[in-house]
Parts: sequence; C-alpha cells; structure tokens
Amino acid sequence: MPMSCPRLPWFRCRPRRHGTLPARHALRGRVRPLGLVVAVVLLCAVAAAVWWWRGQAARQAAAPVAAGTGAGAGGPGARRAPGAQVQPISADPVRRQDVRVLVHAIGTVAARNTAVVRAKADGELKAIRFKEGDMVRAGQLLAEIDPRNYQAALAQAQGALARDRALLRNAQLDLQRYQDLLAQDSIARQQVDTQAALVRQTQGTVQTDQAQVDAARLQLSYTRVTAPISGRLGLRQADLGNVVRAADTTGIVTITQVRPIHALFSIPEASLPRVVARLRAGAAMPVELWDRDQKTLLATGRLETVDNAIDTATGTIKAKATFANTDGSLFPNQFANVRLQVDTLPGVLTVPTTAVQRGTQGTYVYAVKDDGTVSLRKVLLGTTDGDRISVQGALQEGERVVTDGADRLREGAQVAVIAPDAAARADQAVQASAQGPRGGRRNLPPELAAKVQAMSPEERRAFFRQMRERQQQGAAPGGPGAPGTPAAAPAPGGTAAPAAAPATAPAGSPAAAPAAPAAR
Repeated sequence: MPMSCPRLPWFRCRPRRHGTLPARHALRGRVRPLGLVVAVVLLCAVAAAVWWWRGQAARQAAAPVAAGTGAGAGGPGARRAPGAQVQPISADPVRRQDVRVLVHAIGTVAARNTAVVRAKADGELKAIRFKEGDMVRAGQLLAEIDPRNYQAALAQAQGALARDRALLRNAQLDLQRYQDLLAQDSIARQQVDTQAALVRQTQGTVQTDQAQVDAARLQLSYTRVTAPISGRLGLRQADLGNVVRAADTTGIVTITQVRPIHALFSIPEASLPRVVARLRAGAAMPVELWDRDQKTLLATGRLETVDNAIDTATGTIKAKATFANTDGSLFPNQFANVRLQVDTLPGVLTVPTTAVQRGTQGTYVYAVKDDGTVSLRKVLLGTTDGDRISVQGALQEGERVVTDGADRLREGAQVAVIAPDAAARADQAVQASAQGPRGGRRNLPPELAAKVQAMSPEERRAFFRQMRERQQQGAAPGGPGAPGTPAAAPAPGGTAAPAAAPATAPAGSPAAAPAAPAAR
C-alpha cells in the first residue's frame, strides 16, 4: 500500500517510475501557457469595452454642444445645421453721439521747474529747517551754516568804512578852510587843489569800503539757505554737522515744482497741421493722462505748445501739456499714456468696439432683429473713442448689435439676449451638466451645484425648469427633447435662461435629473 502524505502534494508522495514525472503533473505543465493567453485576451476585451463605453458617453454629452458650434456656426456664410440651438448673446444699442478724434502717445511727466539747493557759503551745517517730501514756498528757510567767520568779516569791513569816512570828513573840512584862505589871498591855489584831490581820493576809499561791507553782509546772508522756488522737496543730500561748500555739485536738497506740472510726449507728423491750426486759433486742446494699463484716468489738462523741429528719425514732434496737479498725484518722470483731442466729430453712429467682427468679407457686426434672429451688416470703421467706435454702414440708431457670443453666430441665427455675465455662466453650466460625473436623481454633482449656486435667482429657476421639461419630454422622438432642440429658453423678465443639459444624456446623469430640492 502506498504511503499517504496529507501535507504534501500527491505527486511528491508517489514514487517515481522509470525516472519520469507523474502524468497529471505533465498535463499541468502543458495547460499553464494556455491559461495565461486566455487571461490576457479577457483583460484586453474588458479594457476595450470600458474605452468604448466612455467614448459613447463623451460623444452623447458633446452632441448638443456640437450642434451649436459645428457647421451651423462660425461666422458669415456658414450653413445652418438642422435644429440649431438658440444662442445666448449680449447686445448693446447703436448710438449717435459726438466722437473725439484722439491722438494716442506715450509720455513722461516732467516738473515745471527743478532746482538743486546748494550752499553759497562754505561752512559747517548747523541746522536743518525742513522735512523731506514737504511742500515749501520760495524764500522759506531750509538750513543754516555756521555764520561766525562771516560775521567777523562783516565787522572788519564796517570798521574800515567808519575809519575812511572819518578821514573823508576831515579832508572835506580842510578843503573848506583852504578855500576861505584862498579867498583872502593868504595861500596858493596849488595847496587848495591838492586838498581837493585828497578829498576825492578819500571818497573813493569810502566807496570801496562800502562795497566790502555789502559783500561781507551778502556772504553772511548765504549762511541762511532758502528755497529758490516753490515746490516739493526731495531727499536730503547733506546731514547735520557736514561741511558744505559752494563748489559741491550734489547740493543739500532738490526742489521740483509740481503745481502746475508738465507732460512731454511725441505726436505723429501727420497730425501736426491740425494741431498747429488749433493752437494758432487759440482753441483749447484737452489732454488726458492714463495709467500704464489705460484703465485709470490720472489727470486732465491742455496742450501748451509743440517743439520747433520734427525728429527725422521717428517722424514725430515733441509736445508739452500742462496739468494743474492740485492733489499732487503726478510725479516727475512718471510714465503715462497720453490722449490728445485734436478734433470732435459731431453726431456720428457708434457701436461698442467688442461688436466689430473681422473676416474674409471685411469688417461687420451682427444686428439683432425683432424676430430674435441676427443679420450680418458690413460696416466701415472710423475713429475709436474709449470703448466705442464710429461706423458707417447699414445700421440705424437704436438697433442692437451683438457684443458677446458673435463667434457662434451666422446669418439668421436664433439668439436670446441675456446679461453679459449670464452668458458665460450659462455656458459653464452646460459644460458642467454634460461632462460632470453622474449623480442621483435628486442631487447635482458638486461642481455643477457650485455653478448653479453662482447664478442669479431668475437664471437658477429657468435652469431647473428647463431640466424638468427635458426630463418629461426627452423620451418623445422628434419632440422638444430631441437632439438639436434649442438649448436656451427665455427666462422670466425677458432674459434668456441658461442653456440646459442635453436631452440624450443617460437617465442617471445630471442632465436627466429633476430639479434639486432647493429649486422645487
């Protein structure tokens, strides 16, 4: 009887015969490669099925979007696809208004006057009477230099003047006596003439002494450093206790006159005749300064003058404008975008710059008609003034032109006018409902719920109302819920509801789900 080994495989317990393996072990060795091949084939089949299922879901979700942005959209001359959806757009009316003819330039703010306050007398800086950045008046005391040397020099000059004045007085008295004696014929005339010359010599000495006194007094006044002009002080260049000299180039502080202030910029040579004609006529030419992003108006002033020569390298000429700058917001060397108004076009038709489209047919706009469709109108562009531009074409005052969403339109497309921000939010809601993860019948996916929460109450109600309608009517073939049905319906108040989710979505997807509890 063969031995039994319950803890070991059967082929290890059976004795070998003639040095060969058991028959069952040999069969297992032949079957193992076949099992691996079958497993690999099954895995590939599962992966292909998953890939096909995801592709089908993506194509079903993208079908309504393709219906609105495919061959039926995309500009002038495009063919209309069957069942194309109503496109949400924003519109603005055509207006008749005065348009400014502007010359745009890049300019630099410049101070009206700039003065470097330097010491006119050598000496130690004993006191500083200003604060950096302050506004000062002309003649205001800024600093004091040690005056003792200059006080001594003034006293010395005054002493010499007093001495020579006494000598002059004595010489004049002697001359008077000599003249009396000459009248009595007691002295010679030569002696009188000599005394008269001495008097004139002493008078010259007194005048020299007086000039020295004035010079010493002037040097003493230089020890009090005052502001030469009114303006804003810069940073201090000398500290208390420093020895300043008249030959120093840095000075003590710099003053810039900023009220009023200038702006320097260059205008094209082609605009020069019109500008010069307005200047000669004495007409005021307004100038605006805008920040670097051209979003904030910095100041408004007027053109003062233009240069006397054109720069041949650039074909421009320099111009100077003046600004009151009462609030002190403009600083020298500040960058600014300049808008010079050279003329005004009265009563021309204007449209928003965002309404102008460009294509193979030239420039055009989409006008919204009373039946809710759009019509392509070719226009000729004129002058741009801010966010509007003057146009010439088949447009009437009061007509509405498309300002947002024109890239999805074509001639005769159905549109629904909504607020500019509502159109963007509606598109986001459509994408979220078509591409978001599948949720339950009473809950929306988190990303879609967040977008719906960001809508206005009217848009939210219209969105859920249309979802309910599509859930109820989606099963009817060719009905309103069929593919290609307009995805946007007018909401209460005249605006259009956000585009709804596709009606062909699976029953468990967000597009087929009923309204959330908050919308019931």
